[in-house]
Amino acid sequence: MRTMLRERNWTAAAGLIAFIAMMSVGYYYNVTFVQLGLKDLGERVLGLGAQRVVLAMTVLAVVTAIIAVAFGLRMARAGWGTRLLVKLRIAFAVVAVQTVLSWLAPHLASEAAFLAWIVATAVALGVGVPVTFGMTVDLVPVRDRGWVAATITGLAYLAANLLPEAWTIDAFARQMAWAMPAGTLGLGFLAFVRPGWLAPLAEQHGDPAFGRGRFVRYDAQGRPRRDRLFVLLVVLMFAIFFIDSLGFLRVVDTPALVAGAWRSVDAAPRVALGVTHLVAAWIGGVLYGAFPARHLFFWTFGIFALVHFSYGLADRLPGDGSAALGVPLLYAVAVSLYTVVNFAVWADLSTPRTMPVNAAIGVALSGWTATFASTAIAIRLQAVGVSWAEHLRLVDALALAFFAAMLVLLVADGGRRPGVRR
Repeated sequence: MRTMLRERNWTAAAGLIAFIAMMSVGYYYNVTFVQLGLKDLGERVLGLGAQRVVLAMTVLAVVTAIIAVAFGLRMARAGWGTRLLVKLRIAFAVVAVQTVLSWLAPHLASEAAFLAWIVATAVALGVGVPVTFGMTVDLVPVRDRGWVAATITGLAYLAANLLPEAWTIDAFARQMAWAMPAGTLGLGFLAFVRPGWLAPLAEQHGDPAFGRGRFVRYDAQGRPRRDRLFVLLVVLMFAIFFIDSLGFLRVVDTPALVAGAWRSVDAAPRVALGVTHLVAAWIGGVLYGAFPARHLFFWTFGIFALVHFSYGLADRLPGDGSAALGVPLLYAVAVSLYTVVNFAVWADLSTPRTMPVNAAIGVALSGWTATFASTAIAIRLQAVGVSWAEHLRLVDALALAFFAAMLVLLVADGGRRPGVRR
């Protein structure tokens, strides 16, 4: 961004700002309207049993992952990863569909309509992942990806803590009623009016400063090659999203743990959490640019595993069982750190041609599938009578196993700083 401003490249700067706005709103939509809103819609509004809500969440996870990977492959084969205008037009269609679905959600009146809505939402999400993340190589320079991911993460979580008046599908739909149409109009203008200043942005992926991922490795002929780092990161991301959602969904259903934090009637704790997310995300952005790949993953994911275990420690300490604000604040730090990595790293493991597939696998398959699979499991465990303490011990065990795995990986790597190309 500094280079853009110094060179007065206002077009590139505007494209970067538009990308941040689009991804921030999109992530806010996913972590509030989709993850929390669908649970409220199924349980409270439609009165469905836990087993039926679990089925709906499973359908959402599976369909999203299948559509994302299939569409990412389609984009790669058609060469759409290098065509910004095509991606903008598809993104316009996705957001237009999501706008209609957001309006429909509070008005659903049957389980059949709910499942049909779930499938439509999953298709939109699956198509949207490779398309929107794919714009990273067009609009975000490699050197700026850390702070851009930090800004997206911080703004989304700040809004998630400050804006919702209630965690209900009605409240989330009211918020989306202005944000989604505005995004639809903006994308429609870019995709179909095609202002002249859009042309230079469509060529930026050919500049190595944009299209050459920081962690991409090349063979002797200069061709990008597959690296086990990508496979390792997909596995690690799946584990961390799974553990996070498995624990957090039960946390937010435990009044003693959220009354003084995310659901506080007093605004001060929610402001503190939002600001902590924002500051931690910016720290994560700095770390992302400074650390080599494996060290970055170890510190980010290792901290998260230990923080999740802290909920178990807080529950076992003497007292009235209510969680101090300190634990949620620490949790906010850990979540922001790994979310920054998730937003930045897939482009840095890709070229413009491989980005759609890598984003689909990384974001949809590891992130979305893990999130909604663990959400479904958490709902099921609660329905069959698994107590909070038992649930917490399960999450503790997974978190410690994950941390131990990170230690093993670090030792196996010999503590070396891997020679990645930047």
